Amino acid sequence: MEVVITSGAEESARLAADAIEQLLSRKPDAVLGLATGSTPLPTYDELVRRQEAGQISFARARGFTLDEYIGLPADHPQRYRNVIERELVGRVDFAPDAVTGPDGLAEDLQAAAEAYERTIAEAGGVDLQILGIGTNGHIAFNEPGSSLASRTRVQPLARQTRSDNARFFDGDVEAVPRLCFTQGLGTIMGARHLVLIATGEGKAPAVQQLVEGAVSASWPATIMQHHPHATVLLDEPAAGLLERADDYREAYAAKRQWQGI
Repeated sequence: MEVVITSGAEESARLAADAIEQLLSRKPDAVLGLATGSTPLPTYDELVRRQEAGQISFARARGFTLDEYIGLPADHPQRYRNVIERELVGRVDFAPDAVTGPDGLAEDLQAAAEAYERTIAEAGGVDLQILGIGTNGHIAFNEPGSSLASRTRVQPLARQTRSDNARFFDGDVEAVPRLCFTQGLGTIMGARHLVLIATGEGKAPAVQQLVEGAVSASWPATIMQHHPHATVLLDEPAAGLLERADDYREAYAAKRQWQGI
């Protein structure tokens, strides 16, 4: 796991966008895993800027979203299909229907989860997955206690997650759905490159567990310690509880020197 402590959200966004640009330059038909929420927004804004400047194109790429609320109306602004369209897909040159997500209005939820898992596999898997992390250590909506080998499924949302996400529902936790679809931890671990971004002091305990804690279903993100190509981009507050922060800084500085940056 590569841990990069950045100067803030702007640098984290630039580094995440760099990884995506480099991927698309060598593989224009890459498959991207797209997260929603507030954390990836600066990255998406940077990607839009680069696409408008002609530096990057998504015309041949595909995308899969990580998760989806179950039961929100099709036109609800917080339905993740609508969110990712608003934040990224509708602002760049993805082909129509190139980005898909689980069907939160499906009649047969189990069948829909299994179908989504198959669709990702049929696309050849995800090349680069953007991730955030919840205050309780979840990635996607894999709440504490999730199987470390889990696949796409229906997941009840933890009270902490619903409380954290209430800000998107006018502060009303009861308006936050209780069920969702989520890619499983096993599904996410199948991506060839994981890029997790965390900002803010509130994420520091989860980040400390992610980077320096034991691998445990109690902190689902810790499964990333077993991934062969995982990048963690942290601002200073999010890195505030890391005991080996100076080591991570020195390692990243040495890498940049080796690369001639």
